[in-house]
Amino acid sequence: MPTISHTIDIAAPADRVWAILTDTTAYPEWNPFITNLDGSLTRGSQLAVTIALPGAKPRRFTPTVTAVEPERRLAWLGRLLIPGIFDGAHSFDIEPLTPESTRFTQSERFSGLLVMMLPGMLRSTESGFAAMNTALAARAEE
Repeated sequence: MPTISHTIDIAAPADRVWAILTDTTAYPEWNPFITNLDGSLTRGSQLAVTIALPGAKPRRFTPTVTAVEPERRLAWLGRLLIPGIFDGAHSFDIEPLTPESTRFTQSERFSGLLVMMLPGMLRSTESGFAAMNTALAARAEE
């Protein structure tokens, strides 16, 4: 099944990138892709996430957090209705390059019956990843 990914190198330490990523109350100030995120970033918690894909109305979904590794990884699994229809395993990976630089990768692996019917949405999602990653880098490098 398709996976989309976007990676950016950020001139900021991993702890700063993690702090910005996990300060979800500030997302409306800087994040053009995930415009709102409510819920606890703890494994097993359900979130309420609003995404804004380029050229589309904002969409809200309720994924479940699957991994939280401070300063390393945050991941969740979202589903449309029931498992196997349209599932997305989303992750944010933080890799320290030096004490003052970080590689940030956002990716999602899609699976389910409807995935191949939505190629335009996959392209829009990739654009959303790029926009968020660029905005995250700008905020971290301030």
